[in-house]
Amino acid sequence: MFKALVLNQEDKKTLVSIEQLDNSQLPEGDVLIDVDYSSLNYKDGLAITGKGRIVRQFPMVPGIDLTGTVVESADARYTAGDKVVLTGWGVGEGHWGGMAERARLKADWLVPMPSNLDGKQTMMIGTAGITAMLCVQALVDAGLTPESGEILVTGASGGVGSVAVTLLSQLGYKVVAVTGRVEENGELLKSLGATRVIERSEFAEPARPLEKQLWAGAIDTVGSNMLAKVLAQVDYDGAVAICGLAGGFDLPTTVMPFILRNVKLLGIDSVMCPFEKRQKAWQRLGELLPASFFEQACREVALEDVPACAEAITNGQITGRVVIKLK
Repeated sequence: MFKALVLNQEDKKTLVSIEQLDNSQLPEGDVLIDVDYSSLNYKDGLAITGKGRIVRQFPMVPGIDLTGTVVESADARYTAGDKVVLTGWGVGEGHWGGMAERARLKADWLVPMPSNLDGKQTMMIGTAGITAMLCVQALVDAGLTPESGEILVTGASGGVGSVAVTLLSQLGYKVVAVTGRVEENGELLKSLGATRVIERSEFAEPARPLEKQLWAGAIDTVGSNMLAKVLAQVDYDGAVAICGLAGGFDLPTTVMPFILRNVKLLGIDSVMCPFEKRQKAWQRLGELLPASFFEQACREVALEDVPACAEAITNGQITGRVVIKLK
């Protein structure tokens, strides 16, 4: 038997309970895992509180990330005792996720835990971290170097943005961070490596098809009008890695940045990312993130504390990472 946080629905209301389950109740998969850590982010908070349409079926164990130890495996890539990490693939939404002491998952969804990280550290990094690493790697693969010029990061105070600022800085890039709260987040972003911090309101005016060239490249976590403005300001042969839809699905731009400046638009999806890319990204995260990254605010909670934390996180009352210790 093992403990799990389980979501059910009754009269369109989400019900949360801590239950004792056994292996036979787990969904199908190739690998059985003893879960050491999971994490609680805003998306998980919406699922648990019922404030967002995150969960696609009930009952559901939430938790979009997890790390743990293999107990049994039907796949030759993993054997009992191996340490593994999972991010993405719809766990916690359409397949039971990390907020349980055991999980059964498809082998293709997993990657070996990097030798230079432990379970708690991987959950501090989580989906946001691997998404940031994939964005950074996309810019590097597009040929941008520290000598190319400044790299803009929008939504820089968010999970993806803050890790992206850190990674770019560690690689020697000059990073300009965009945030809606400069007074509150400016010093933090500079401590992560931003050379400059600018206010989001500077991007409020609708974008013209082309504007003054300001950025060698960018990582955009917002989309829509923000992305249109950034594209109009990127240098010739520049590149923009995009991973967010916070601003909406629409992109009110023209083909002019792509034709007249040869700007490259690089889409990043950390959910369905191929195994080789995910494994490389995790290894690079372990190599690049400084020790100071893991000294930032991190709250470690037990499974029983999750419902209250979920409510607080959706109300904006928790800053920093929330890591759930299962074992």
